[in-house]
Amino acid sequence: MPVPFDLLFTPFQKNMKISIDRLPQNHKGLILLPFEESESLRYPTDFQNLKISSVLFSGKKDTQFLLEDSASERTYLLIGLGKNPDYKTIQTAFRRLTAKQSRLFEKGALLAIQEEMKDSFLEAAVSGLYLGTYRLGHFKKTEEPKLDWENVSLRISSSSEDAEKIAERASKIANAQLQVFNLVDLPSNTVTPEYLSDWARNAGKTFGFEVKVLGRAEAKEQHLDAFLAVSQGSHREPQFIIAQYNPENPKKHIGLVGKGVTFDTGGLNIKTAGMVHMKCDMGGAAAVLGAMQAIADLKLPVKVTAIVPCVENSVDNQAFLPSDVIGSYAGKTIEIIDTDAEGRLILADGLSYLIKNHQPDTVIDLATLTGSTVGTFGYECAALFTNDIDLSQNLQKSGESIGERVWPLPLWDVYQPEIESEIADLKNYHGKPFAGAIVAAKFLEAFTENHGSWAHIDIAGTAFGDSEFAKTKHATGFGMHLLLNLLEKI
Repeated sequence: MPVPFDLLFTPFQKNMKISIDRLPQNHKGLILLPFEESESLRYPTDFQNLKISSVLFSGKKDTQFLLEDSASERTYLLIGLGKNPDYKTIQTAFRRLTAKQSRLFEKGALLAIQEEMKDSFLEAAVSGLYLGTYRLGHFKKTEEPKLDWENVSLRISSSSEDAEKIAERASKIANAQLQVFNLVDLPSNTVTPEYLSDWARNAGKTFGFEVKVLGRAEAKEQHLDAFLAVSQGSHREPQFIIAQYNPENPKKHIGLVGKGVTFDTGGLNIKTAGMVHMKCDMGGAAAVLGAMQAIADLKLPVKVTAIVPCVENSVDNQAFLPSDVIGSYAGKTIEIIDTDAEGRLILADGLSYLIKNHQPDTVIDLATLTGSTVGTFGYECAALFTNDIDLSQNLQKSGESIGERVWPLPLWDVYQPEIESEIADLKNYHGKPFAGAIVAAKFLEAFTENHGSWAHIDIAGTAFGDSEFAKTKHATGFGMHLLLNLLEKI
């Protein structure tokens, strides 16, 4: 039985209360002291009395040292980050604390940032602490008491004049990522297309962006035929979400599209393995919706229009068939070779609708699209397709700086014949065991109206996976921070 919507929708999620502490020497309780690896550790000015042997602790990556001083009523937790730690390393180290050692935080904590640590260090640390409060057991009944993070105070000692601003930014980014976690991890009988459209409406009201939703009837009037074809095997109403954030005097207009297949059986070309994980096939939609929350919450000076086509790809006597020829919003006809190549169909209508009706300067789509991407990059990197060199470089830099890597693959015209059909304008799948991600990207390119600044990011291997934070595969939130980081630099 699905959990009521209002119990799971928390875009204004309450978490630890953050304050800047100018007198950290007076703090009692948990004190977090992060260190980069060194033979001679340098302690923060207010904690020079601590002297831990380098044999016991030298700041090596993934190490900790816990010291309790009953006289001062303090518990010191020294956190090793290794040499020259990047953003992801810092974030993960701090996420590990609230995820696995939450009892230490019952009376609050003080995070002491050393002078030489950059502002990005503070952001990564606070973000990690917030992300670590996430728990996967949404439906578990347990008598084990849970820490009420709303009542936990996080104090920050930092010499940075912007410490409060940085911490607030980090909390807003993390809260949006927590929403992405929720949307992807919740089961498909909860997160339906209608759930996502309700989520978008509520987030729009909360954070300040407009949302319009086309249901089946409205989508039919708009001739979103490829979008509708995928949905016709399911009793669940498809939802074509149009979200717009429009600040005063925007620098640029960015268009986003996110694949929202809330569950993918494969259709009549039914999946023979891994179907249990197909609730994650709306990872692109979740990333785009989470980005809209963060963009509006941080009040970025960029106009953003997001299209999120949401469907369930199911099987009944109304389901579309292999060999069917369907229409599309762009007016192109499509021969269906494989009903499990459905994501590119809804993205095709999303892209052409966005470009025709909203004319953004740059278009970026995110989708858990092909297993081919996983075969190429594994679970560490997403595939990037674009002919815009500047956009490609900016996406790579934006992702590298926060640990959400993307790497380019070609969009050469030599692959164009792979999507050519004898009976229709295009076919949705080439049916060959190679270049699957590239051919899918070439299919999408056909619906971009030769837009000069379009990028497709295939996040099939990065949106959902294994980590130390759960015993089963779970959401990573990949893509949301990447988009935010890119838009902030425009």
